[in-house]
Amino acid sequence: MDALRIHTRAPGVAQVTMARPAVFNAFDEAMIGALDAAFAQLEADPAVRVIVLAGEGRHFSAGADLQWMQRASEASLQWNVADARRFAGMLARIERAPKPTVARVQGAALGGGVGLTCVCDLAIAADNASFSVSEAKFGILPSVIGPYVTNAVGKRQARRLALTTERVGAAEALSMGLVTRVVAADALDAAVDEAVAQLLAGGPNAQREIKALFAQLHEGPVTDAVVELTAQTIARVRGTDEAREGFAAFLSKRPALWIPPA
Repeated sequence: MDALRIHTRAPGVAQVTMARPAVFNAFDEAMIGALDAAFAQLEADPAVRVIVLAGEGRHFSAGADLQWMQRASEASLQWNVADARRFAGMLARIERAPKPTVARVQGAALGGGVGLTCVCDLAIAADNASFSVSEAKFGILPSVIGPYVTNAVGKRQARRLALTTERVGAAEALSMGLVTRVVAADALDAAVDEAVAQLLAGGPNAQREIKALFAQLHEGPVTDAVVELTAQTIARVRGTDEAREGFAAFLSKRPALWIPPA
């Protein structure tokens, strides 16, 4: 995985770092495959509780490598469908990860870099970060990342970002929900570590259940089916060993067993 570095950021925490700083961590077929493989590996590792996604150098990710896109523009439809499915599958894998994910964003996040920001559960940005859904500048569209951008900022803002390709700063990205927190650039790692500590305080099974349940919830009327789904889910989870440990730890005023030692 030459395009990536994977290391242990803290006990229970793996960091996946995109490592093509010379091209602002633009991704091509190789990096897409490496990201997919890395997240598959970390999702299966019981020692990993939280996954941080970062970019080496000045910028988080410039999105699609333009040489890759140029190759795609000259390839057959069959090739393009297979290639696009690999990209879509990688984003879906990150979004559906059963473990909490945190994007650590600095500098530019463009095109697919915005998509990577949106598929993570939390996105913590430096105040020098900027974001642009830039595909229309190249005569294409943000198709694969579109659902994730829409989920993050809502349909109207997503459509605005895609149509105008406007670059927005960190403060505006926060106000529209594109990121979840903005801090000074020199405080970025401390903010990521603070979020990680909060995530490690939650039960790992509870967090898997949260992600699975919330994937089925949508804004709008709460139907009878949703009422039943939520009742069945909490009834099942309350009877787990993890829930019993959580209540016992709270009543005994001690840390739960899943929390790493300080």
